[in-house]
Amino acid sequence: MPELRKDPIIGRWVIISTGRGKRPSNFTHKREDILKGGFCPFCPGNEDKTPPEVLSYRNDGSKPNTPNWSVRVVPNKFPALQIEGYLHREGVGIFDKMSGIGAHEVIIESPEHTESLATLPIKQVENVLWAFRDRMMDLKKDTRFRYILIFKNQGFEAGATLEHPHSQLIALPIIPSLVAEEMKGAKEYYEYKERCIFCDIVRQETTDRSRVVAENNEFVTLSPYAPRFPFETWILPKIHDSSFEDIQKQNMENLARILSESLKRMSRVLNDPPYNFIIHNSPLKDGKTTYEDYYHWHIEIMPKLTHVAGFEAGSGFYINPTPPEEAARYLKEAEI
Repeated sequence: MPELRKDPIIGRWVIISTGRGKRPSNFTHKREDILKGGFCPFCPGNEDKTPPEVLSYRNDGSKPNTPNWSVRVVPNKFPALQIEGYLHREGVGIFDKMSGIGAHEVIIESPEHTESLATLPIKQVENVLWAFRDRMMDLKKDTRFRYILIFKNQGFEAGATLEHPHSQLIALPIIPSLVAEEMKGAKEYYEYKERCIFCDIVRQETTDRSRVVAENNEFVTLSPYAPRFPFETWILPKIHDSSFEDIQKQNMENLARILSESLKRMSRVLNDPPYNFIIHNSPLKDGKTTYEDYYHWHIEIMPKLTHVAGFEAGSGFYINPTPPEEAARYLKEAEI
């Protein structure tokens, strides 16, 4: 069974995923070995090669785990965390650990193997976003979970091991340290100014406009003021909301449009780069803590154009060779 182990110095939790056990030879894969053509378990007709689906959108009323789906969600065949079992915590001398309880799911974004989130029709992008929301609404009922992370690895360099368009979801029994750090900063800003830091960012950026890439009535895409990576972009709701799963139909249509546009611009300017896509959302409510006033959900898209090397790993500083104002200008001027 997987374990969560806590670093006793800085309090960071690490997943020791025994189900993904690797020998030294397993770490020598090359790009062509992992993303080669041939059999794909996510393609229509291969539904029996994945774990049974937990959600699918079907227009023809076809049975689960058969073809004729538009979006399909299945448990990860090699999960980082295990959904069965009890959440058990224990100490081992000075060290802390807990059982690796969680959920790990794959959102198969399209039946078409060669599509990507940047090339899908906007309605299909919207369907993918609804699948994110529907799975979050279901998993948040499980009182063992404190946080649900939705992310996408596009391309080998970003961590993808299959070409077929897909995203992933991991539900965790703890709040990740990076999320806790972001929440802490947002709360401190709110306590000092009685305003949401993200709302202030939206107001300032849409006034200044030097880092705005795209916008519609409800969302704005921008290059953040202090990006870690070249061409990093954020998508933020213009109206304050702490939880992605609160989104309504009209909001989802506009989110799908601006996400599609933003990915198309990035693909055009950077020649279809590998990237990571993460939904930053508030933790699940535990009955004691509320996040509505000071946190503001958003999406971060990070192209993998540079490598995190020794300086970054040793210092926590990032070196970004592209000013965000310049990145925004390139993206905004792209023909799509």
